[in-house]
Amino acid sequence: MLLAVLLGATAAAQTEPREGGAPGAAASEVASAPASAASATAAPARRWIKVPRVRSRLDASRLGLVINTADPYSVQVGELYARARKLQPRQVLRLELPHKPVLTPEEFESLAQRIHEHFDAPDAGETPVEALALAWRQPYAVSCNSITGALALGYDPALCRRSCNAPGRASPYFNSASARPWTDHRLRPSMLLAAPDVASAQALIERGVAADGRLGRRGAPPVHAHFHVTSDTARSVRSHLFPPEGRFNPVGVEVHSRAREPLRSAERVLLYQTGAVRVPHLDTLDFVPGALGDHLTSYGGLLDHAPAQGQMTALAWLQAGATASYGTVSEPCNHLQKFPHPQVLLLHYLQGSTALEAYWKSVAWPQQGVFVGEPLAAPFARR
Repeated sequence: MLLAVLLGATAAAQTEPREGGAPGAAASEVASAPASAASATAAPARRWIKVPRVRSRLDASRLGLVINTADPYSVQVGELYARARKLQPRQVLRLELPHKPVLTPEEFESLAQRIHEHFDAPDAGETPVEALALAWRQPYAVSCNSITGALALGYDPALCRRSCNAPGRASPYFNSASARPWTDHRLRPSMLLAAPDVASAQALIERGVAADGRLGRRGAPPVHAHFHVTSDTARSVRSHLFPPEGRFNPVGVEVHSRAREPLRSAERVLLYQTGAVRVPHLDTLDFVPGALGDHLTSYGGLLDHAPAQGQMTALAWLQAGATASYGTVSEPCNHLQKFPHPQVLLLHYLQGSTALEAYWKSVAWPQQGVFVGEPLAAPFARR
């Protein structure tokens, strides 16, 4: 069954950025937009939504790996990943790419062409490459587009004229049952194997591999999904999309909703979503292998340095022990469609999808968002 999506047809409570680039309080609402976080307290009780049944998942035989030979981090991490996931030589593309945070459109087109020539060549093999792992921290953007969004949906120059209010290209992969995005949608989702250093990247890869099939077994202790409503109403617009609290059987997941106080010293954390410039106490959380975490803010996808306005990057989640995350690379305002839908993300993951699939399927307009982590982690997968 298809998802009864709780997103508006156009924009969420859209705003112009305040000084410092953060989304401001809503000045006006589009008629078709969902309620803002400020009015979420008057909303009906939360209910589970319906998503398609997922019957298979992406596996290592259908993943391509791209390594930038001009970046020592990329070379080392790429080789580690190829060995860890037992990738065949035909699945690995080595090329020289400018080692910098943001590519020009011309530099990006060269990269996209090389990927097409390698993975879509007549002799590329009978098993098509459906998705990509990019073995680097940077480049993470193409002008105002994320590199993952541009590789999947094409570079969108129009988005850069009004990155806040422009919707971005809609993803046909959003909430899809497909385990073959290239075959079914001519779209290759990708994820950056990004970490602060090679040692951290190796730990990330090891967490991803260790996660496979580890959770949801009968008799195992539960894991926990935490959804935090902060006092920052502009960044808490996802609150009315959060699932209801309680035990989610039969996979043994406890869902928790928190208000105001951030999570601290929690055990067996599977998922943590919040809206904040920075998320405190991440170092006190016990993330299980395969855990996901993200925060709705403007510049979480700037991975090369401490971002503008002191906003935390998605890499902080991985450094704390999560296995995948998401952040935007240019001012998105707080359109819900530009950030992971909490229930779509969780429900696809619980069905055995990989981290790459669950995250990509949860974002309706992914053009400005970069996906980071170990793509094939699948803690609820079964043979």
